[in-house]
Amino acid sequence: MTRSAVAANASVSQRMILDMPVVDLGWANAFAFASEAVSHGNGQVSLAFLNANNANLMMKDAEYRDVLRRQVVFPDGHGVDIASYLFHGSMFPANLNGTDFVPALLTYIERPMRVAMIGARSDVLARAAENFRRHAPWHEFLPISDGFFDRSRSRDVLAEVRACNADILLVAMGSPMQEKWVDAHVGPQDARLVITVGALFDFVAQAFPRAPKLLRRLRLEWLYRLAIEPKRMWRRYILGNPLFLLHVFLHKLTGRARRSDGNESLGARKC
Repeated sequence: MTRSAVAANASVSQRMILDMPVVDLGWANAFAFASEAVSHGNGQVSLAFLNANNANLMMKDAEYRDVLRRQVVFPDGHGVDIASYLFHGSMFPANLNGTDFVPALLTYIERPMRVAMIGARSDVLARAAENFRRHAPWHEFLPISDGFFDRSRSRDVLAEVRACNADILLVAMGSPMQEKWVDAHVGPQDARLVITVGALFDFVAQAFPRAPKLLRRLRLEWLYRLAIEPKRMWRRYILGNPLFLLHVFLHKLTGRARRSDGNESLGARKC
């Protein structure tokens, strides 16, 4: 059968951003959404995030767009807020970026969880797991594999996830690889809540510094990352941000933006 662990019996408001439904929730309701997903005994919800870079990727990658449509997409960053304001007249209630949302969610969920982790380099993965244990010691954090394993070994890696009876699976491989891998390989038998988290492990392991809180409040974290890693990030931000805004303005001109009434099922998986 097809079900979403959360949306099977309830509707969730969404906003269409470049023809992608993006969840329209504040922090408290987003925590409740994810917490309810992991509390179900069966079914699965896969959470992804849409920021300006991911939006640019989906505009040229139809497969990636289709994958995101099968997942529950949260808004990430100032870019999608600008798009929301132009399309719907207001910004999203919250910037639910994975770097802030996931650690906060782990604090919000009081019942002990087994959290499997796949991604990043092996040393970064181990440090991230250790720092997560300090952050939320009532959960068990299980580093399963780095993100550079041979993809032909996907079944073996997920067998380790199933063997540890994980409640939550965090996958950090970068977009669009992480979302595509989850869509192709991860099912309800692996974990009830799956979250693709990008560079989260690098930040938790303190392999890369986060922007000061003031810059984050001003939605200028991208500028800090560009200053810290100009060679790696210049294309994403110097070229990518204007490209995203171009996509948004062209989309606005065509009059294609619309708001979902939230009646469609989110993140449905076969189980």
